[in-house]
Amino acid sequence: MADDHAIFRDGLRKLIDGDEDITIIGEAQNGSECIKLLAKLKPDILFARPSACRKKDGLAVLEEVNFDTIPTRVIVLTAAEDDRDVVRAMRLGARGVVLKQSATDLLVKSIHRVHAGEIWLDNRMTAEVMKAFAKSSESGPRREKPLLSDREKEIVQLVAQGFRNKEIGEKLFISEQTVKKPFAQHL
Repeated sequence: MADDHAIFRDGLRKLIDGDEDITIIGEAQNGSECIKLLAKLKPDILFARPSACRKKDGLAVLEEVNFDTIPTRVIVLTAAEDDRDVVRAMRLGARGVVLKQSATDLLVKSIHRVHAGEIWLDNRMTAEVMKAFAKSSESGPRREKPLLSDREKEIVQLVAQGFRNKEIGEKLFISEQTVKKPFAQHL
């Protein structure tokens, strides 16, 4: 867990400690500390805010760390005042985004889902991320291949509707692993 506010970390820890399947193994008060702890502890999940740390914010951590070399999946906790941070976090490899105003049970649920290999976004954020990806592929440099294929767009739409990977696989007649694969390539 990374945040520069001790009170915030303490409150978050108390919320998460209520779930016996989740153990907080480290806390960082800035991005530099976070990067050191990631290398040392290799946690399953990193929970951070985009602007969480003065010395190096959560997005800077995402830019610096190669999450292909460690097993950590990132969940960003945000007030989502600026959707650009959400989109940027997803482009940098975050696997989930939780709004601060979400219910506690959704926070815990997001951790379980992301740990299981799923993507966690609420409907509004999914729409914003999709718009941003569509816009960047239209206005950015020409790509030989579109950012998301039609099948990947179908998957994202079903995720936004709340379907789980297994349900999406059944609906689209594809394996659960195939459902997960597009996100690893693009987000």
